[in-house]
Amino acid sequence: MTSDTRLLVVQITVATLAAYIIWKLVLAVIRYRKYCEFSRKIVLLGDYHPIWGSLHLFSNITQYFDVVRNLIDKQRPKIYHIWILFLYPNITVCHPDTARILLKSSEPKTIYHAGGAYRMILPWLGHGLLLSDGRKWERNRRMLTPAFHFDILRPYVKVYNEVTNIFLDNLSRDNKRDGNVEVSQYVTLATLDTMLRCSLSYNGNIQQEGRPWLYWDWVFYMTSTGRELTKLCNYVHNFADEIIQNRKDALRQDPSQLNKRRLDFLDILVTAKDVNGEGLSDLEIRAEVDTFLFEGHDTTASAISWAIYSLAKYPEHQQSIYEEVHSVLQDRREVEWDDIPNFKKLSMFIKEVMRMHSTVPLISRWLTKPLVIDGVEIPAGFSIDISIHAINHHPDVWPDHMEFKPERFGEDAITKDRDPFSYVPFSAGSRNCIGQNFALNEQKVVLARLVNRFRLDLVEGHKYVEVPELVMRSEFGIKVRLEERHQDT
Repeated sequence: MTSDTRLLVVQITVATLAAYIIWKLVLAVIRYRKYCEFSRKIVLLGDYHPIWGSLHLFSNITQYFDVVRNLIDKQRPKIYHIWILFLYPNITVCHPDTARILLKSSEPKTIYHAGGAYRMILPWLGHGLLLSDGRKWERNRRMLTPAFHFDILRPYVKVYNEVTNIFLDNLSRDNKRDGNVEVSQYVTLATLDTMLRCSLSYNGNIQQEGRPWLYWDWVFYMTSTGRELTKLCNYVHNFADEIIQNRKDALRQDPSQLNKRRLDFLDILVTAKDVNGEGLSDLEIRAEVDTFLFEGHDTTASAISWAIYSLAKYPEHQQSIYEEVHSVLQDRREVEWDDIPNFKKLSMFIKEVMRMHSTVPLISRWLTKPLVIDGVEIPAGFSIDISIHAINHHPDVWPDHMEFKPERFGEDAITKDRDPFSYVPFSAGSRNCIGQNFALNEQKVVLARLVNRFRLDLVEGHKYVEVPELVMRSEFGIKVRLEERHQDT
């Protein structure tokens, strides 16, 4: 190749690269102008900074939710947006009218897109009901629905009581030792114990010995912490794989086991068939097991922890619930299946707890096509957050929303005028939580047993601070003092 030819090749290469860069820049400018055009029609959260966008308004997730609450209290929007630096807007719906549009749609969750919250937990949970979409989700949802039938849930009350016995004794022991007890760590172990027993028939003395590592940091895989993430995910997956394989082998050797004992979720998963007679693959079963373990214990632990906080903070409600529970149980210690519908005040109380301290503060959807929300057409390719916590504290939906009022959920207060999308602690639409009855039953048993045995008080000087993460946590834990009532000992 002559020098002239080489020079020509270089010139063509440089020109092609320059043309490509210019083309990309033109597309970016056009896209940015579209962002600016439609975002101007949506309320902006605070002042815009030319470099940081909206990020200068808060330094952590707790501050972000505080800024949002101030915005909603003052302007009462149904939708708002922030700018991620100066690059692109992030949109959030915060009212039943706007949340309904997304929750009733078939739009998927933000799994494969940078910044999508669900994308972060995909390596752990896989394509279970929480993260899958389309035909796969429809098929698996249909196959797994029988696992949450009342006939399947009824025997679990015995498990709830067995787990609660250990839970209450642990609380009593450490309260006597220290004068108070931080309950959230014990609640988390108890709900994990419940899920392992109910989903896998696995009794690993979790509450006595602590739990296997199920948590990991949001990190890149190439870092040392990223390698730790892979290690922990592999641990969880191997743990599930071993139990699944053992169960398959046992049922293959003796299919009549299904008629001899209480069915658990794993029995349903292993034996489920779709309309074509095909079952779930081993990978699909593992994804559903991991999803059950996460959704069934972490979210319920959050709800129970904040319910304990609320019992201690509002002694008048605590006393009212105690009287109801004691009236139902009389001299019995354990809760039976037929008792649960009689806990009317407790049920109202739990619902108000999940409104005040939203168990899952935020969910999101990915637009595969343009969608009109509150009169604004939002183009495809956008992630839209649904702030359940903002809906729960929107003054147009819940007047005096910062006051704790379980009577909001009394039969007299629930009218036909209340929008069904105004209260969605378990999401709504076709993708509502399949295990909500399981979770509510567990909460009622644990809390009924707790209040029947102990009087609860907050610890003076301790800070109770919400941290809206994947679930609602308390930054410094939830400490309470317990006094034995001598009714449940």
